[in-house]
Amino acid sequence: MKATDSDKIKRRQLRFEDYLQMVSAEQKEYAEVCASPKMAETDSTDTNQQREGLLEQILSRDNLNRAYKQVKKNKGAGGIDGMQVDELLHFLKENKNELVQSLRDGKYRPKPVRRVEIPKENGKTRKLGIPTVVDRLIQQAICQILSPLFEKQFSDNSFGFRPKRSAHDALKRCQTNITEGYRWVVDMDLEKYFDTVNQSKLIQILSETIKDGGVISLIHKFLRAGVMVKGLFEDSPQGVPQGGPLSPLLRNIMLNECDHELEKRGHRFVRYADDMMIFCKSRKAAGRTLDHISPYIEGKLFLKVNREKTRVAYVSKVKYLGYSFYIYKGEGRLRIHPKSVQKFKDKVREVTGRSNGMGIEARRLRLNQMVRGWMNYFKLADAKKLIQGLDEWIRSRIRMVTWKRWKKVRTRFKNLKRLGIKEEQAWMWANTRKGYWHTAHSPILLTALHNRRFERAGYLSLMGCYSAK
Repeated sequence: MKATDSDKIKRRQLRFEDYLQMVSAEQKEYAEVCASPKMAETDSTDTNQQREGLLEQILSRDNLNRAYKQVKKNKGAGGIDGMQVDELLHFLKENKNELVQSLRDGKYRPKPVRRVEIPKENGKTRKLGIPTVVDRLIQQAICQILSPLFEKQFSDNSFGFRPKRSAHDALKRCQTNITEGYRWVVDMDLEKYFDTVNQSKLIQILSETIKDGGVISLIHKFLRAGVMVKGLFEDSPQGVPQGGPLSPLLRNIMLNECDHELEKRGHRFVRYADDMMIFCKSRKAAGRTLDHISPYIEGKLFLKVNREKTRVAYVSKVKYLGYSFYIYKGEGRLRIHPKSVQKFKDKVREVTGRSNGMGIEARRLRLNQMVRGWMNYFKLADAKKLIQGLDEWIRSRIRMVTWKRWKKVRTRFKNLKRLGIKEEQAWMWANTRKGYWHTAHSPILLTALHNRRFERAGYLSLMGCYSAK
């Protein structure tokens, strides 16, 4: 069996030479870009690290080992070469030295990403690009070295994909702004951000901090690697592939320019990834801010503002990171946005569907994961009544799918009696012609399958998780 698995791995691996391409003049080109005399060093640039060579730090043994562990931890699907995360270690044992040398020599050429489309709430799709696991390893190694370098430059109002910062921190900052009287917002939306990033502008911004031409060249190769769509190659002259470890860092680096411009103009704002809200004290001020910042974003950063979705609104009328806002006694407070509730209910419906093929234990585990995760994210909201109502609805869904599982009259009769229902009532309800959802709300099932029984069976409740926040 071991021999079979080994043969399978070897068959699925590409030859290492397939990962290499001959180096072109771009290595020299980017070395010259990085050496531009107008790129002054700032306090945010660690010049000692720069002199030591960023590429050598990226390719160091310790950094690559850390990158491998992170890729292994993140798991994920394979890229266009078919190699899976579990096969990466075997590949590295055989080819690590050649891989590192090709990166050092500038001969490494990333593979095109595999296009995957994820459905969005509005019926459209989000285009993800799945790199090969080898490319993911290299991107992760780059991120681990560059992140501390750029972290010093990032704005205090930026919260997405940064160490020791979270969506909750962004929401709390929003609350602070609202409490201090900034109750009109510019709800900014960038149209197809990942598809429209100007790569030349991004490279220019990177070059102001990164003085190692080899690193700039390698990043640009990832940007220009292209996309495989249904077996056909598509070039990527603009945009940043969404789905690799490098894309969140590049997004923050690009939008950090906008952050500093807003700070220079004295605006209060909160940005999480490319979701940004600018806070103002009046509708008129918010309108002026939108009129002034849009030309900067489009004219200087070459990004496109989505005019249909970008708007000026009172804070109670916007949705941000799944939450909505309200004001109580002059204080900014949080609610769960109705769309977030609906999305959660749709997922619960899938898990508690009458014919999804899930077993009792698998359903319970999945429901518990959803309840714990959803409530952990929305624990900042004032939502006691809403959560109690959702708990009742989830219990009814479980009762419904349980009743469906007791298909036959004899099985229903037997189980109802076992759960303490009198024989006459058990027989009557076992023969009912009422629908599953109607029966789930009947007094007989509310008695037989009461909430305490669900607790003893190991089902978590939203209210239990919410109370423990």
